[in-house]
Amino acid sequence: MIEDLQWLGIRWSEGPDCGGPHRPYSQSERREHYLEAWRRLRAAGFIYPCTCSRKDLAQAASAPNDADDEPIYPGRCRARTDASQFVEPAGVNWRFRVPDGDQLAFTDLNLGPQRYVAGRDFGDFLVWRRDDVPAYQLAVVVDDAAMQITEVVRGADLLKSTARQLLLMRALDYPAPEYFHCELVRDASGERLAKRHDSLSIRHLRESGMPAKKVLDMAGRLAGC
Repeated sequence: MIEDLQWLGIRWSEGPDCGGPHRPYSQSERREHYLEAWRRLRAAGFIYPCTCSRKDLAQAASAPNDADDEPIYPGRCRARTDASQFVEPAGVNWRFRVPDGDQLAFTDLNLGPQRYVAGRDFGDFLVWRRDDVPAYQLAVVVDDAAMQITEVVRGADLLKSTARQLLLMRALDYPAPEYFHCELVRDASGERLAKRHDSLSIRHLRESGMPAKKVLDMAGRLAGC
C-alpha cells in the first residue's frame, strides 16, 4: 500500500517507512500504549469483563443497527463487579459501559451536525477481545491521542464509531480531533469499494498500465470531488 500511494504521488512526513517522533507506527508494536489505556478504564470502572459468546449475542439480538454495525449488547454481563481482579485483559472480552441516554453530538466537517444516543443507537461495545487483541475502537483512540492527530478523514460508515470513540476520549481525558466523513465510493452496481474487491485496487490498476493521474481523476469523479 505504501508503494501504491507513493506511485500516486502522495507524500507524508512520518510513518512506518520513514520514521518520525511518534513511532512505532505498527499497532502490533504499540501494545503497551493500549494496555495503559485498558488499565485506566478498568480502574475507573468504565469497562467490564464479558464472557458472552458470538452465539449468545446472535440469539439475544433481534437485529443489528446497520448492515456493518455490531448489534446492541443485551447487557448479560453488565452488572459484573470483578474487573479489578483481572491483572491482564486476556481470556475474556472487555466492554465499555455506555451511559444510557447520553447524547453524543459532534459537527462533521463534511456531513454537518451528528447526534447519537448511547444505549439506543449503540450499546456496550468491545474495547479488548478475548484473544488478547485491543479492539478497533480503543486502538484508534489511543493512537490518535498519542500521535496528536487533529483531523480524521474516513468513510461515512464509521459515523457511529465516532460517537463511541468520543465516549472513550472523555473517559481517558483525551482531546477530540475534528472529523471529516466521506461518502462511500461505490461501483456501478452500488457495491461499496473494499479491499476484498481486488479488481478495483490501486495495485491492479497500476499493473494494468493505467497512469497515476488517470487513477486520481477517476477517484475524484467517483467521490464527487
